[in-house]
Amino acid sequence: MGKLGVIIVAAGKGSRMGTAESKQYLQLGQKPILVHTLQLFQNIHEVNEIILVVGGNDVERCTGYVQSYALSKVTHVLAGGAERQDSVRRGLEALERDTEWVLVHDGVRPFVKREHVFECLAMAKDRNAAVLAVPVKDTIKIVDTEKRIQSTPDRRSLWAIQTPQAFRLSLLQEAHDRASQDDFMGTDDAMLVERTGTTVHVVEGDYYNIKITTPEDLPWAEWILQNVRGEGQQ
Repeated sequence: MGKLGVIIVAAGKGSRMGTAESKQYLQLGQKPILVHTLQLFQNIHEVNEIILVVGGNDVERCTGYVQSYALSKVTHVLAGGAERQDSVRRGLEALERDTEWVLVHDGVRPFVKREHVFECLAMAKDRNAAVLAVPVKDTIKIVDTEKRIQSTPDRRSLWAIQTPQAFRLSLLQEAHDRASQDDFMGTDDAMLVERTGTTVHVVEGDYYNIKITTPEDLPWAEWILQNVRGEGQQ
């Protein structure tokens, strides 16, 4: 098996959390949210290296986390770019040359299930590109700028996309290169890969793999930590 690298993206300001502190550094249990996420991938044997991309003012703090929590697989702590896409690209450039597979994961998703990580990676190895996702539970409406409903897509075709997203590294690099040349900004890495004509496959995850984004997510995250994932996985 070729080398597996993981890019953890945690450069966001987290303005929706409404706190002075960026969401990835808020405490969850006894540790910052980001540390839970990093430890999860640190403890996966198949991961060869982790690239952590954070805000420019947080590099020193996160370098401290790497040392104090013995995160030996974190080889680089980098300052991110203006957009998430720029941050991922910086992470890609830092990966070891002989890396063949890459997982891109949100720093504020500390609860992804290990078996789902492996299933996503296995699908990527079979099909070159895969993402974790869950079926949408709610009815979704397409709404215009005046908040008028325009249409109601069939819920059976709608999935909420999560991370990690898994790719053959050369494919993701090509997708980022093409997006850069075209001045195209996507909402996730799968969108960039889709533009190359490559089909991205969905692997079903679970609803506990939440992205901790707003204040309402924090008590839910504490509950998941204690009752579902448990400190043992962290």
